[in-house]
Amino acid sequence: MPSDTEIRRRRLRFRAWHRGIREMDLLLGGFADAAIEKLEEEDLRSLEELLEVPDHDVFAWLTDQAQVPPVFDTPLFRHLKRFHDHAHPQNA
Repeated sequence: MPSDTEIRRRRLRFRAWHRGIREMDLLLGGFADAAIEKLEEEDLRSLEELLEVPDHDVFAWLTDQAQVPPVFDTPLFRHLKRFHDHAHPQNA
């Protein structure tokens, strides 16, 4: 029987891959696949909150088209951004 945390991680991974626009599926889903098992409680909570934000906002933050609001400038978001930094690639 899966634990509550395992179920939560599965739901987050599913939500990360089913965003609405393909670019965000790839950005968030790829990150979730690589990092979800290593995320601590605080990061899981931050990811849940980030997944509630509209795609176009998160995409603008990740691509430096808009400034990340302080409430979303979390260690998890910075980890996500570094994960997709092509100049300095980092695996989860």
